[in-house]
Amino acid sequence: MNRPAIILTSGGIDSTTCLAIARAEGHSPLFSLTFDYGQRHRQELAAAARVAVAMKVAEHRVIQIDLRAFGKSALTDEIAVPKDRDESKMSADIPVTYVPARNTIFLSYALAWGEVMSVRDCFIGVNAVDFSGYPDCRPAYILAFERLANLATKMTTSEGLPFRVHAPLIQMSKAQIIRRGAELGVDYSLTHSCYDPDSSGRACGRCDSCVLRRKGFAEADVADPTVYG
Repeated sequence: MNRPAIILTSGGIDSTTCLAIARAEGHSPLFSLTFDYGQRHRQELAAAARVAVAMKVAEHRVIQIDLRAFGKSALTDEIAVPKDRDESKMSADIPVTYVPARNTIFLSYALAWGEVMSVRDCFIGVNAVDFSGYPDCRPAYILAFERLANLATKMTTSEGLPFRVHAPLIQMSKAQIIRRGAELGVDYSLTHSCYDPDSSGRACGRCDSCVLRRKGFAEADVADPTVYG
């Protein structure tokens, strides 16, 4: 199959596994799209670049946008990153690490790039762990964006090329994602998940993302390659 795909990549476990799944499904060439949006945990940008090289993508693009202009997120504003929370607290409400409209913005860029290159498939690594707390990770949202995309472009309305948003991890736990990635040969030592790394880039081990990452590796019975501070 010669069917190209764009994969939204953050350098984390989910998007890296998504990239491996797209490759395993025969999509080629692969294009990775990462965003420098003013996030405080900037180590993820280097991780996304490492993953792109390791996965031999055809092109890796980093788009610069400034979501710090709006703030209201612990990832883009001077707001403390929550630490040492259990999963019930993480999913009790929309967390302060939610970045307003982030996935809508990211998917819109993917749609624009896809139209330019006549790429009809886009992969995003949203999953069951996320959609309990993040509204733009939920199945209804993904379906709604796909419907919007197919009403929005010349490619989809005049050229008969429907756009599909793939979310292959959406019903998977973190452990299931890690097991699937391990089966596909993903090197998770290349990835980064921490929301509040130290100055050396070591993961804090205590933010929501680190807690879920640690738990996922333990439950998957896969060695965790993360360096924690």
